[in-house]
Amino acid sequence: MDDAVPELPPAAEEEPAYDPAGPAPLNVPRTPTGAAEVDAALGRLGDADHLATDGHLEVYEDVHRGLRDALTALDVRPGPPVPARHPTITPQRDPSGRPL
Repeated sequence: MDDAVPELPPAAEEEPAYDPAGPAPLNVPRTPTGAAEVDAALGRLGDADHLATDGHLEVYEDVHRGLRDALTALDVRPGPPVPARHPTITPQRDPSGRPL
């Protein structure tokens, strides 16, 4: 009787063990929006594909911060100039009859 332990085939030794928290690409398509800030933030989501799940939170918070900043910037930008009142010969009056 041979007491030698048989060796495992080389392929079985090289297979990585299953890790449920390991990186797994989601392959979610991201359609460009045309807004550079938004596209950059959405592109950052791809970084989560290469991280373990415990690293996703940092990426998601960074993306959320970038999107929030892009929305906030919309409120800061000046809008189109307000058109001037059309000049008239007769003075303008408010509903009570007082001149404006």
